[in-house]
Amino acid sequence: QVQLVESGGGLVQPGGSLRLSCAASGSLFGLRAMGWYRQAPGKQRDLVAAITSAGSTNYADSVKGRFTISRDNAKNTVYLQMNSLKPEDTAVYYCKFSFPWSPYWGQGTQVTVSS
Repeated sequence: QVQLVESGGGLVQPGGSLRLSCAASGSLFGLRAMGWYRQAPGKQRDLVAAITSAGSTNYADSVKGRFTISRDNAKNTVYLQMNSLKPEDTAVYYCKFSFPWSPYWGQGTQVTVSS
């Protein structure tokens, strides 16, 4: 069983930065990829950024150049550095660890971008 705990969300002004963390406990044997998703009120949950076990990354067009996903294998943690934040980035952000047999999700952390 894998458990994910997210942290780092909060309220930030437009143009500001936040760094989200997602720490995993349990065996990560077989892990294929880690990702961050977000869901705004009344909208579907969408991929923001992902990183594979080989280190390949991909980003949603809306965050390219502003967000960076990274990982610390020793800490079983994935990060999302968010810069130049915009009001439209406001959402609940979820991390996801993908295994061949099952995905695991974090509980979500709220990010609010507002002046």
